Amino acid sequence: MDEFARIRYWTEGRQSTALLQEQGVVLGIGDDAAIVETPPSVAGGELQWLMAVDTMVETVHFSDATMEAFDIGWKALAANISDIAAMGGEPRHALVSISAPPAWEPARISRLYDGLFACANAYGVAIVGGDTTSAPLHMVVSVTVMGTVTAGAAIRRAGAAPGDAVFVTGPAGMAAAGLHALLAAAAARAPLPQSASALVQAHQRPAPSVRAARMLAARGTITSLNDISDGLASEAWEIAEASGVALALRESLLPRSGSMTAYAHSCGEDPLNWILYGGEDYMLLGTIAAADAQAAKAELAAAGLPMYLIGEVEAGPAGVALIRDFAERGSGKLAEPQREALAKRGYNHFGN
Repeated sequence: MDEFARIRYWTEGRQSTALLQEQGVVLGIGDDAAIVETPPSVAGGELQWLMAVDTMVETVHFSDATMEAFDIGWKALAANISDIAAMGGEPRHALVSISAPPAWEPARISRLYDGLFACANAYGVAIVGGDTTSAPLHMVVSVTVMGTVTAGAAIRRAGAAPGDAVFVTGPAGMAAAGLHALLAAAAARAPLPQSASALVQAHQRPAPSVRAARMLAARGTITSLNDISDGLASEAWEIAEASGVALALRESLLPRSGSMTAYAHSCGEDPLNWILYGGEDYMLLGTIAAADAQAAKAELAAAGLPMYLIGEVEAGPAGVALIRDFAERGSGKLAEPQREALAKRGYNHFGN
């Protein structure tokens, strides 16, 4: 197959005409550029466009031991959708570029596109174009997502104020535990334990908090927002530095996945380390006016969506502290609270 035949093989007929029309697609894949207009589903009001790009490189972000081709496609798009959600926006269009080495035959690449389009259809994103090239050795997948937000309503990292409550939209650490389980199984040439299935799912096919973000943004009381890609501690530091405040996180309030905690104990790992520094969870970390925090939590709960209040914003130099007030089950009482500064670390491509 030549290049254009392969593109048709990988992309043709993947999305319904109704979805494309809903997202304002005039001309999608197949020409020199796509044509899109303001989606007809958007009623009145000035809009601003949000744009995010993310790249996944074989041996850096994934390998045969950690992800099948479908998972790579899903995750490459989900990471970008999460960035749009973290601004309070609605994801709409995507451009997909791949650089494929000879070892990746067309059928395997088709499975990667299966994952891309499955994620796109799940979140109502129209894939409208991209690029395909060869690569000498490793697969590279780069995805750009465009979304919209009401003009002036985008939620940035730089709005947290003293007295705000800090929240997350799900338990952190599961993706890191899933990666650990995958690598351990590969090293031991052993099957994955059944108890790790939810953790592996969290690593391979993350679920961006788009609905939660839209509901929270509509309340008008969210003061900052970030998605957890590089670790809870790292993202908290980003909000603290952008806003010029200190974030105090309470260990006893950090949500803990039961399967993650059990798996950590089974292999001698500290679950708190995965929670704080694991990354790739792709749920949201943010701050909200304290007076509205409980009402917002109740609204999300009514919609079947989690929201955990995990700390507060304080005045002072930018920084992140952990209030150690958690006791393991069975100990009978909470530990005497201790305050410790959290290191500004998480996943970093360049080491520092």
